[in-house]
Amino acid sequence: MKRADVKGTIAESHFRWQIRTFWFSLLWVVVGAATAVVAVGYFILIGVGIWNIYRIVVGWFKLSDGKPMYQ
Repeated sequence: MKRADVKGTIAESHFRWQIRTFWFSLLWVVVGAATAVVAVGYFILIGVGIWNIYRIVVGWFKLSDGKPMYQ
């Protein structure tokens, strides 16, 4: 909704970072849930959780420093 409002600012790259994090997480959670029957899915779900924490921390540090996500 607000992507047009932040066009050309550092927030634009942070919005893109958040959107990509959401969609890739959703994809891998679905894959992990589907393969949880054979136990591989649990490792995928743990990996997605760690990856999400990484993305949140990196995004937060860059935002607090006033830097865009992509340079």
